[in-house]
Amino acid sequence: MEPKRRYYLKLNLVLLFCLAVSFISISFAWFAFSGLSRMSTEIDVKTWFIEFQKDNQPVSNNIVLSLSDIYPGMDTVHESVKIMNKGDSDAQLSYSIVSASILDENLDSQDSTEYIEDKISHDYPFKININLSKKFALAGGDYSLFDLSVSWPLDSGNDNLDSDWGNKAYLFQQNEQSRVANEAGYNAKPSIKVVLSVKAEQYLRTDDSSDIDYEMGNLVLYDVANNSKCDEIGGTCIRTHVIDVDNKVGDDTVTLLPDLFGSYASGSYDEFDTLFANSDWQVDTRPLVIDDLLNIVSSDVLNSSVVNDYISDSLIGDVRYNDRINKIVDNTININGYFRFMNEKFSYLASSKCFWVRNDYGSDKAFALTRVDDTYSKIYGENKSNSCSVVPVIIAPKSKLI
Repeated sequence: MEPKRRYYLKLNLVLLFCLAVSFISISFAWFAFSGLSRMSTEIDVKTWFIEFQKDNQPVSNNIVLSLSDIYPGMDTVHESVKIMNKGDSDAQLSYSIVSASILDENLDSQDSTEYIEDKISHDYPFKININLSKKFALAGGDYSLFDLSVSWPLDSGNDNLDSDWGNKAYLFQQNEQSRVANEAGYNAKPSIKVVLSVKAEQYLRTDDSSDIDYEMGNLVLYDVANNSKCDEIGGTCIRTHVIDVDNKVGDDTVTLLPDLFGSYASGSYDEFDTLFANSDWQVDTRPLVIDDLLNIVSSDVLNSSVVNDYISDSLIGDVRYNDRINKIVDNTININGYFRFMNEKFSYLASSKCFWVRNDYGSDKAFALTRVDDTYSKIYGENKSNSCSVVPVIIAPKSKLI
C-alpha cells in the first residue's frame, strides 16, 4: 500500500470526564426514622457521595472514546477511572455502551452492551477492551476501577483483515476531508467513536445483586473435613480464594480455589481422574477448567495476553459473550500459543508448580497452569505424559460460610 494510503488512524483518545464535574459533586440524602427520644424526633441522615476520579481529579461519569490515528504496533493505550464511594450508603455499579460507530457503520443501539463490547474487542484488527473491577463500592471509601484499553498488534496474523480495514479507513478519511473542504461548518467525524456511561445507584440486596461478601479473589478459610468456614489455618482448615467472577446474592454456593502452595497428588494427565479422586476432603469438588482461569485473568485489559512465537502478543479481550471463550481457546491452540497474566494481579493463581487444567490442548497436550518468572504466569499446553498436580475446586454452600 502506498504511504499516503497507510491505514494509520489518528488516535485522539479523549475521555471527556470534565463535562459534568458538578454532577459528581452533588450529594443526595436518604432519611431513616430512628425513633423518639424524650419527646423529640431523631433523624439519621445518610449521605450519598460517589466521585469519579482520573489521576486523582474529579471527572464525569460520561466517557467518550474518540479515535482518529491508531496503527499496527502502537503502544497499548490505557485509561483508568476510580469510582470512589465517599458516602454512607453502599453503591452498586454498572456501565453501558450508549452508542458506537466504526467508520460508516453505526452499531445498532438496540443491540446489547454485551454484544457491542464483544464485537469491538474481537471483530476488528484493533482491540477495544473494557472492564469494571467489581460491581459495587462499599460506603466509607471503598472503590471500583473502570478500565479501558485500545491496542493494535503489529502482526495480528490476519493480513487480509488488516489490509481491508486499512482501505476502508483511507476512503472514510478522504471522504470526511472532502466534506470539510466543501461543506461550510462541517466537522469531520472520527473514524471510531464509542460513548459509554457509568452508573452508580444505591445498593439493594436482591438475588441479582453482586454478593459483597464474595468478591473475586477474596480469602476464605475453609475446613475441608467439616465442610464449613474456619478461623485459623492448620489441620484441615486451609486457605482458599473465591474464583467466581461475579457471585450473586441469589447463588447458593461459592466457588473456591485452594491455596496452590498446598500439597496435592501429582502425575500424568492420563491419571487425572484418579488423582482428582485421591482426596479425603468431605466437600463437593470439581476439576479446575480453562473457563475458570480465562474469566478471571481476562479482566486485566492491559496485560493479560495471548502469546505466540510467530505473531505479536494480543490482549485476551472480552470472553463473556456467548461462546466467545471457546473460540479464543481454539484459536490459541491453533497458533500453538498460550495465555499469560501478571502474578501481581492474580497472586492466588501463581505457583512454581504446574497444575493440570481439565481441558485438552490438542491430542498430546493438555492445558496446565504455572508461573513463568517473578512477573508472569501462564496457561499453556503441557505434554500429557509429564507430571503436574491436580487441585480440586471446592463448591462451598453459603450456608456453611456464615
